[in-house]
Amino acid sequence: MERYLSGPQLARLVDLPSGVRPYYQALARAVRTLMLDGRLPTRVRMPAERHLAEALGVSRTTVTAAYDRLREQGYLESRQGAGSWTALPGPGALGGENPWMAADDDGLLPLHSAAPAATALLPEAIAAATDAYPRYGLGSGYDPMGIRPLREAIAARYVARGLATRPDQILVTLGAQHGTHLVMSLLAGPGDPVLVESPTYPHALEAARKQGARLVPVGVQDEGLSMDLVTSAIRQSSARLAYVIPDFQNPTGLLMPDADRAALAGAARRYDTTLLVDESWSEMAIDDVPRTSPAAAFDTDGRVISVGSASKLWWGGLRIGWIRGTAALVRRLAVLRASVDIAAPLFEQLVVTHLFERIEETRAERRRALRASRAALAEVLREEVPEWRFRLPAGGGSLWVRLDAPVATPLADAAALHGIRLAPGPWFGVDGTLERYLRLPYTLPPGPLADAARRLASARALGAGAVPCRARAAAPLTPTL
Repeated sequence: MERYLSGPQLARLVDLPSGVRPYYQALARAVRTLMLDGRLPTRVRMPAERHLAEALGVSRTTVTAAYDRLREQGYLESRQGAGSWTALPGPGALGGENPWMAADDDGLLPLHSAAPAATALLPEAIAAATDAYPRYGLGSGYDPMGIRPLREAIAARYVARGLATRPDQILVTLGAQHGTHLVMSLLAGPGDPVLVESPTYPHALEAARKQGARLVPVGVQDEGLSMDLVTSAIRQSSARLAYVIPDFQNPTGLLMPDADRAALAGAARRYDTTLLVDESWSEMAIDDVPRTSPAAAFDTDGRVISVGSASKLWWGGLRIGWIRGTAALVRRLAVLRASVDIAAPLFEQLVVTHLFERIEETRAERRRALRASRAALAEVLREEVPEWRFRLPAGGGSLWVRLDAPVATPLADAAALHGIRLAPGPWFGVDGTLERYLRLPYTLPPGPLADAARRLASARALGAGAVPCRARAAAPLTPTL
């Protein structure tokens, strides 16, 4: 089923002041900006000219002129008697080098990655795992579900967060990314519509593409996902699966309130959609924020599958994550993964089991470090590039920065010459849009991070990325661990 916007929905998105002149040019520019920012996806049917004119309180001639201008610029495609659909001009390949394929020792400051360094508790956890290791030596070392002590620890953490969970509802994986791939492999097939946020985690997009799924993007607004738009997208696309990041969303850092989590679960229930919820950042609050419930707490019929990770809280090098679902689903996923990687490594599972015993200490450690680094990054950006706009997220690991022009990819290319590796906005979108955005992590220590931010400001001041990029259609990303 095709996707469409009603006149009132688009009117709320453009939100033009009444006195702007000429209005048709401002309307066309507003729609184009929504597309380049990723808030209005491609291949969405636009409202009829008469309906949009009524919603905006302007003449139909004005809307016709705006649509004509968008068609001339390549942002609308129309068929006589059928309607108009959003599009992008001059599709090509996604520009810029894949930032996740570079080596850590290439001499560049790694502002492409939001993964923090290892927790100070890691050596102690390794020692504890070494002591426990001999007790497992008499067995094969293979357990597709994961060792029971770790599954018990993960289940207990869900219980502490207000969600009843048994160990047989947990599958230990090689990280949240691995868990996402497993769920996509099981539930998304060729041509299946999969709803995703825009922007979102790039490797989740790749996981869906690898299954041949059809991506259905929904733009993340300044306040977060619009449940009205999400519900419409699920209904119109008949999405089989929806991938969302409700906890300090990557890359925007937004935190979804419980009311929206409940609404999302309700929409999935009404329209027979499975929710795949990425909780990789759920333990990474920086400020004091209202406690939110796991999205699965609002699930009444097993439609919510959660993936989590040890990477963000403890260390990415551990490569341990998990899937929470119904016991029946977890067993199906365990059979699927057994033919690929058999099981997660035993030693790393023992390390993470011990780290769960000290989870509150690590959360406090991360909160102190991230708060200082976030402040250092924000201070430099406000001083050096005040024309850039961002909000301080209450948690997570990065700022989602709106640039003064759609130049993210050339700026990232130029920044490498200044010793910085960046992840430009288009990598986080579906259609090669988001050229006006950069994700800037604050997981480095304050000193190196402030230095990197000053180098980035220098690159921009010297004219790096001064020529706006054409919007590009997204090419598949290369997955990395």
